[in-house]
Amino acid sequence: MKLIDSYIIKRYLGTFFVMILLFIPIGIMVDLAEKIDKIKEKEVPLLAIFDYYVDFTWYFANLLFPIFLFLSVIWFTSRLANNTEVIAILSSGISFFRFLRPFLISATLIALFAFFAGMYIVPKSNQGFNDFRYKYLVKKEARNTDKVFLQINDDEFIYVNNYDPIRKQASDFTLENFNENKLNFKISSRRIRWIEKDSLFRMFNYKKRVFLGDKEILETSIRKDTIFDFNINDLAPVNYIAETLTFSDLNQFIKDERLRGSSLINNHLLVRHKRWSIPISAFILTLIAVSVSSFKRRGGMGVNLAFGITLGFLFIFFDKIFGVMVNKSSFSPFIAAWLPLFIFGLLAFFLLRNAKR
Repeated sequence: MKLIDSYIIKRYLGTFFVMILLFIPIGIMVDLAEKIDKIKEKEVPLLAIFDYYVDFTWYFANLLFPIFLFLSVIWFTSRLANNTEVIAILSSGISFFRFLRPFLISATLIALFAFFAGMYIVPKSNQGFNDFRYKYLVKKEARNTDKVFLQINDDEFIYVNNYDPIRKQASDFTLENFNENKLNFKISSRRIRWIEKDSLFRMFNYKKRVFLGDKEILETSIRKDTIFDFNINDLAPVNYIAETLTFSDLNQFIKDERLRGSSLINNHLLVRHKRWSIPISAFILTLIAVSVSSFKRRGGMGVNLAFGITLGFLFIFFDKIFGVMVNKSSFSPFIAAWLPLFIFGLLAFFLLRNAKR
């Protein structure tokens, strides 16, 4: 029996990685054909293009991971079925669930690889991938720079009307300090700027109002240099920053963003949930693929592949739809990340029951 396990595991892993190696060059060629005009227009350096497509490889593989896995399992399991190997295995007295064991072992190896890559390798690739896109290809801003409101610690809140990340300055700056819901003082300035060489903030048309009971003390200055309990980049981090952080950094970042009252907190939570849900999807998709392709069908392997492609794209479709709902509304990131797995998990349960019969 160990020989059969080893045979199936080798076929599973081999087909999966071959599938990735076949589709990634196709993805690169399609992406390059789509972006070649903008790349030539921007006169992008050749080294930057090379680095981009190295990062694109990891991004593309992570994005289409469910389809690659699904198609690879359906492909080689259908071949086993067409060669009557599955029938021979089950006819020897082995139960269908015992037949699944090498598939689940293979799925575990793939899930561990996907987990490690998603936590530590893909984030670094996402950094380069998105930096390139927003620098050379995408016209829209990678940050939310208008009407920024943040809580920087337990007692202080800041607001700016507009932030310029290139000049590292913001307009209509306000800082309010509270103690037990009572306003202690309020600082405002027409413009605030980060002075890199001195590591301080410079405020223009500075005003500070201090409230002492019924009294109010007003302090004004044309220009004032000071230090605050936040970094200038905290005003408007890039929208995709959560995708570029390793797991420990992501947890700390989400903790800080919760404290600051970030409007993008749900997006960041969705990224963290997906770091866990994508590896787990390997088990569910493997069970579905084996269930639908382990027996001969009229129409042969083509029917199984068509079914696999349809289900794979449906999985990604649900994943993207729920992701958009999180970005555009207050939809729960937990539900968005795990509901597709729950739906396909139920499908796997019913398909397994039928396959067992």
